[in-house]
Amino acid sequence: MLQNPRPHRRRSALSISSGIRLLLRGAPIEVSSGDVQRQRLSRAGDRQLNYALHVIAITQIRRDTPGRAYYQRKRTAGKGHKEALRCLKRRLADVVYRTMLRDAGISLLTTT
Repeated sequence: MLQNPRPHRRRSALSISSGIRLLLRGAPIEVSSGDVQRQRLSRAGDRQLNYALHVIAITQIRRDTPGRAYYQRKRTAGKGHKEALRCLKRRLADVVYRTMLRDAGISLLTTT
């Protein structure tokens, strides 16, 4: 039986987080065939929400912010502009999601 590597996190919170990524078109989809193993981005999702996240990411890159530092780390790690921007957008989506949960008063930690 597999153990949950993060038992302090609820499974439902993790699935909601991945659902938010799907909504933002940030979650990769497995499109493997034969010997080729690869992923592509989902074409589904909320276009307005994705656009808002894109504007946030571009603004983060243009200014001297932690987002810019994260983007530069990804670029120096060998990722291209689009890949690094995609990583930044995923990270921002997680930040927005956690902020929404905090504002709603929902905790990701179990109270056992």
